[in-house]
Amino acid sequence: MRKKKSASWYYRPLEWLLVGIASLPLSALYAVAGVLYVLMAYVLRYRQRVVLQNLRNSFPDKTEAEIRRIGKKFYWHFAQVIVEILKLRAISETELRHRVRFTNPEVLSNLFAKKRQVLTLGSHAGNWEWILAAAALNYPGQAGGVYKPLMNPFFEDFMRRLRSRTGAHLVPMLATLRDLVQYRGTGRTLSLLTDQAAGPEDHPYWTTFLHQDTPFYTGADKLAAQLHCAAVYVGIRRVRRGYYEITFTEFHDGETSLIKGSHVLTEAFARQLERDIQASPPDYLWSHRRWKHKRNL
Repeated sequence: MRKKKSASWYYRPLEWLLVGIASLPLSALYAVAGVLYVLMAYVLRYRQRVVLQNLRNSFPDKTEAEIRRIGKKFYWHFAQVIVEILKLRAISETELRHRVRFTNPEVLSNLFAKKRQVLTLGSHAGNWEWILAAAALNYPGQAGGVYKPLMNPFFEDFMRRLRSRTGAHLVPMLATLRDLVQYRGTGRTLSLLTDQAAGPEDHPYWTTFLHQDTPFYTGADKLAAQLHCAAVYVGIRRVRRGYYEITFTEFHDGETSLIKGSHVLTEAFARQLERDIQASPPDYLWSHRRWKHKRNL
């Protein structure tokens, strides 16, 4: 068994700094976000070409001026999300419950009552890290999330502790199937960020998404068909700064069988996410190279 690497001692001051910043009230952290916004949008111009090209391709009917306005709003959104994610290292359960509201929590509760394993299909919209943290509070012992381990031992450890601080069960990507089999029939959820860029080696499902030929991972369809999991879309809406509403949309109840090889869940996810992005364009992660892969015709 491979021994887990530990973070080097010289990362300790960085950890103290990050924890100290996280301990600040969110009102102060949003001032920090203002500085980050200026740096990303005007000084460093962080991935500006990627952001603007993604927006142009996704909204071909918008003018260049509109595209650039959305781009600036995205940087402000992203800066806020960065400090909000860091705040998870120190936020109280009371404050997190106050800031994240589930509009229809019974969707998951009803499935858990039937001992269903639920695949919750999320995306990089809104504050995706707050969703899992808040769900762990709302559904104690029943909320888990799949993640890709980081190469740097310090940041891997720091992010694991940050993400699991409210009780979320974290599952490395390659252990997803094993985890679902292990906890089969216990009534719990496993969150998948389903909007990441799948490469040719992943044998993706291709569909038109935001006016572009787009590859999607097909894990949700495969796992739901193999293990009879339910599938629920997770939508998140920013109500105002630092406050979010989460709404669940049930795609599959897990009681009926899905046809192996079909992509009904992935297609439903793409369509629902597309509607949510069109409703609030700045709140998506446009700096990600989502369309870097092209289909081989």
